[in-house]
Amino acid sequence: MSEKSGYSSLQILLHWSVAILVVFNYFYSEGMGKAAHQHLEGTTGPLPLNPQIHVWVGVAVLVLTLLRAVLRKTRGAPDVPGEGLFKMAGLWGHRLLYLLLFVVPLLGMAVWFLGLDAAGDIHALLANALLILAGIHAAMGIFHQYVLKDGLLVRMMKPER
Repeated sequence: MSEKSGYSSLQILLHWSVAILVVFNYFYSEGMGKAAHQHLEGTTGPLPLNPQIHVWVGVAVLVLTLLRAVLRKTRGAPDVPGEGLFKMAGLWGHRLLYLLLFVVPLLGMAVWFLGLDAAGDIHALLANALLILAGIHAAMGIFHQYVLKDGLLVRMMKPER
């Protein structure tokens, strides 16, 4: 992976698209446990949501994350800032985010498409972990931008020229 000082327009678009879809799906998940049980049992009943929306947004998160990872590998990305433990925390934080962005939708797909009911609880638990980690990620971006004043947040808002 080559080192860059910023991200491309496509990388920025994918980043914010995935972020919006993850947050949307998190808040649009109320009742998915019941929906999954009905789906697996072949029954119907009243639900507070359309489960197909949650499922296909999850699939979109997976596909867009895969595209992001391929683009990151082929185009490169800026180095994680900092030194020592702070740099290591940033590096592993990003790795964990990518891992969760793959695993959470895959677990949801395992429930919905493969009928693996046991994956549902793990999916829900890791979805919570993903949202918490994404919140920390956002807070660190804001901290870098406004406390450290190192321009880090701008990298994900203005494409590299």
